[in-house]
Amino acid sequence: MRIVVINTGTELLLGDVINTHLAFIAREVFELGLRVEEQRTVPDGRAIADALGEVFPRAEIVFLTGGLGPTSDDITRDVVAEFLKVELSEHAEVREAISNRLTLRRIPMPASIWRQAQVPVGGEVLPNENGTAPGIYLPTNVNPLVASPHLFLLPGPPRELQPMFHDSVRPILRRIVPAADKILMRKFRIVGMGESVVEEKLGSEVLAIPDLELGYCARPGEVDVRVVGAPASVEKAARVIEAKLSEAIFSRQDEQLAELIVKTLSARCETLAIAESCTGGLLAHKITNVPGASAVFRGGFVTYSNEEKIRALDVSRAAIEKFGAVSDAVAIAMAQGALAHTGVTHAIATTGIAGPGGGTKEKPVGTVFVALASEGHPTLCRKVFFPTDRETFKELVAQQALDLLRRRLP
Repeated sequence: MRIVVINTGTELLLGDVINTHLAFIAREVFELGLRVEEQRTVPDGRAIADALGEVFPRAEIVFLTGGLGPTSDDITRDVVAEFLKVELSEHAEVREAISNRLTLRRIPMPASIWRQAQVPVGGEVLPNENGTAPGIYLPTNVNPLVASPHLFLLPGPPRELQPMFHDSVRPILRRIVPAADKILMRKFRIVGMGESVVEEKLGSEVLAIPDLELGYCARPGEVDVRVVGAPASVEKAARVIEAKLSEAIFSRQDEQLAELIVKTLSARCETLAIAESCTGGLLAHKITNVPGASAVFRGGFVTYSNEEKIRALDVSRAAIEKFGAVSDAVAIAMAQGALAHTGVTHAIATTGIAGPGGGTKEKPVGTVFVALASEGHPTLCRKVFFPTDRETFKELVAQQALDLLRRRLP
């Protein structure tokens, strides 16, 4: 079935709010064997009607988000009713639910609030347990005089839309979607390898598999490889990908590298400390963004200056003077200093030249040393080169550091 998502809201087009609805809805419908074929974002107002007129002839299911609230710019219900040539009628149960919710919270009830109880005739109310504006489902050709697909009107706030989708929309979709051939999707998250290198390794072997779609999504330091298709084809492709990229695959699900590190260390009852120079605290930020990080992360040192490396981590002044702050000797000393000061199982360290200045012929901008010191293991150090902007540089270095630790953990 052809699915279109229309997101409304001028705030989305101004960049004030990040639009997360497409990613959520696409994942939800995929589990039912469906895929979103088109998405568009339109401002509040009459542009909604224009979008409906354009997509209705080619869509079988339309999800329309936003514009169901009580303010003057919330006109989705009105536009849809006018477009479908149906009346709006106050829904007694919705009005009662709004009244009960606001009374319980001792919130004033201005007259405009009751606009949310207006429902197009023929529509099915989708209860909203997390707000006052209900969703509405309008079945195909709800007005026989106006050809229309299945239409779902959903609230804009994700904290309202997502529970509503799980509780009310999915059951309706199961009812209206015909049984279809099962399709699978497998995702492989790759670290430390560029998109073109990944594609070259997989080559024509995966592309030659019938009934299969192969796709890539690149981010700093990572590449996602995605295969979608018939179950047998997906499994055949997965075997090829595992064989070609096994050591670089850090996850086979939607999992960040830092999440994997925290989960693995927690399972092993091991701990981590971090000593950072060029990454400026980004590594610690990534780790502490993971729920449960407190069980494994003891602390971090952001030793940006040479003096702080010497004072906080016991890096020798002689090593800095002889080899320079950006060197394998200093990276190793930083990791070992963090390990000794905190008593952890593992300590990782970063030192490099982010630029745009500070490089030399021997150590140009982008030069980095990443070290890993672990209890009972020799200290490792990896030299890498990332000549890019400062923000991307820091992301790439952080991924390298986490990957160095990942490869040490079985």
